[in-house]
Amino acid sequence: MLTFNFSPFPVLETERLIIRRVTNEDTNEIIALRSNPETMKYIPRPLTKTTEQALEHIAQIDSTIETNEGINWGITLKGDSKVVGIIGYYRIKPEHYRAEIGYMLLPELHGKGIIPEAVKTVIDYGFNEMKLHSIEAAIDPDNFASERVLQKIGFVKEGHFKEVEYYEGIFLDSVIYSLLNKK
Repeated sequence: MLTFNFSPFPVLETERLIIRRVTNEDTNEIIALRSNPETMKYIPRPLTKTTEQALEHIAQIDSTIETNEGINWGITLKGDSKVVGIIGYYRIKPEHYRAEIGYMLLPELHGKGIIPEAVKTVIDYGFNEMKLHSIEAAIDPDNFASERVLQKIGFVKEGHFKEVEYYEGIFLDSVIYSLLNKK
């Protein structure tokens, strides 16, 4: 079974991005991301509208990092420390060498290749540093942009689960994609 130690916290870098730890100084950016109905359209979670809620979300992220049960990063553009997105492994199954990746980005930055760039980097970290065998992504079947990102990177569709989650009075479908470590 895998074990993880996210201390010191790994800062990842790409050509255009710094992918770093989210801190309490990022509260306004967390509110901007998680209070935006467009950003949260395919994420069945309540909107984050207050500083208190944003700090609770950051504390939850910190808790999973401190207990080595999950890891999330803030996505920033080089030269600007402002968080424009979040990416990470939300559910890690160390006994199965598998983790679930998730991500979100401010709508005004959609279509600029930021998410594929960040996803590739986080996948490299997952396979090379965490020693994962497979990475999954669970998406809403109507989230075609996320589907294109996953397919472009090489994820394959594993299944479509009908009405698998209940949120705000509605049963929601979920589509699972996965990528195997071929090394």
